[in-house]
Amino acid sequence: MVIAQTTVTDEAKAYEIAQGAVEARLAAAADVEARMTLFHWSKDALRHERGYRVSFTTTTERAANLEAWVHGRHPYDVPQWIVLPAAGTSDAYLAWAVQETTPR
Repeated sequence: MVIAQTTVTDEAKAYEIAQGAVEARLAAAADVEARMTLFHWSKDALRHERGYRVSFTTTTERAANLEAWVHGRHPYDVPQWIVLPAAGTSDAYLAWAVQETTPR
C-alpha cells in the first residue's frame, strides 16, 4: 500500500480529482486536506499561493495507473507527485484497499 500526493490551487479541482480517482477505483480513498500555503519557484520568481493537498490511498500495483490518470486531469504542466510507502498497514485495511481498487 502507498499514499500518493499531489497539490492544486483550486479547491473545486482538488475535490474533482479526489472523487474521480475513487470512482475510477484507482484509489480506495482520497483526502482533500485543509487549505495551506504553497511556496515554489516559477519563471525565476519565488511564488506563494493557497493550495490543497490531495492524498490518495492506493495499492502499489495501482499507483502508476493513478499517476497517469491524475496527471491527465491536473491543471499544472508539472504536477507534484509523491508516493510514500504506507508501512505498518494492517492486513484488514490492506485487504479493503485491494478490494476497492480492483476494477469491477
